[in-house]
Amino acid sequence: MENSPYSVTLASLVKEFSLETLYAPGSLESVIIVTDDINRSGLQLAGFFDHFDETRLQLMGMVETAFIGHFTPEKRRVSFEKLMSKSIPALILSRGIEPFPECMEMARKYGVPLLRTQESTSYLISAMIASLKVSLAQRITRHGVLVEVYGEGILLLGDSGVGKSETAIELVKRGHRLIADDAVEIKKVSAKTLVGSAPEMIRHYIELRGIGVVDVRRIFGMGAVKQTEKIDLVINLELWNEKAIYDRLGLDELTTCLIDVEIPSLTVPVKPGRNLAVIIEVAAMNNRHKKMGYNAAREFTDRVNAYFEQQEAKAARENDSET
Repeated sequence: MENSPYSVTLASLVKEFSLETLYAPGSLESVIIVTDDINRSGLQLAGFFDHFDETRLQLMGMVETAFIGHFTPEKRRVSFEKLMSKSIPALILSRGIEPFPECMEMARKYGVPLLRTQESTSYLISAMIASLKVSLAQRITRHGVLVEVYGEGILLLGDSGVGKSETAIELVKRGHRLIADDAVEIKKVSAKTLVGSAPEMIRHYIELRGIGVVDVRRIFGMGAVKQTEKIDLVINLELWNEKAIYDRLGLDELTTCLIDVEIPSLTVPVKPGRNLAVIIEVAAMNNRHKKMGYNAAREFTDRVNAYFEQQEAKAARENDSET
């Protein structure tokens, strides 16, 4: 597994998961985690280090503790020394396990932080990996607006001045929530999931030409903003082009590729008189229907096809009766 170009400090993980520090050679802020996975150290305590990734956090649970508990103190010392000498970022003990004296000795010798949690091993692994995948996720920044509409994360893209921010403020007035304006940080948190947020510097702010920058949180309240949101639909706003052919039925399943993830997308033409906020609300609800298995465009097409088939069959019967 390749290490992420991003990182998270061990201190932030200690705070997030309420880990107890049994030993730390210095500030945990200086310990940098770059791998979004955790290793259970059973094989390494048995002396097997093939394909061992020393950048991963190491975890000992009840199984590893029971296994190494059968060793003599001298053999335990050798096992812990082999593990700690690999410059691992930290060793975590789950279920409130007391560290072996040889474990503490080698942690001090090689300057490896020793941490402990009362949580179960499986819970800590799943929760910490989920957290690391978000913190170390591959990411990009796109010029656009991200809003939550009826629980759907809608990413509005388009040229400057097309009306993205004005549409977003109208959606906020209608009870929806703003996540990011102008710059959207997009993270790939799983193989099929993208999550968007705003850079901290401009979080909760929105720029409206002619008015300036406004604080959405203070004007509309805390319920009008949200820190992050999954991206469910991309809507490209473009000025109306009389020569362009726009989808009238919605049968075309178009997508936009962001960080190797295909996201459903629409192109909405913009011209005076069109209420973009209402159009986006309908698009959000329609996208939810599609995810739940209902496609209005296909149902309409099937109904039209069935009508014409009935008419053709009726005409054929009339011709037969005349002959």
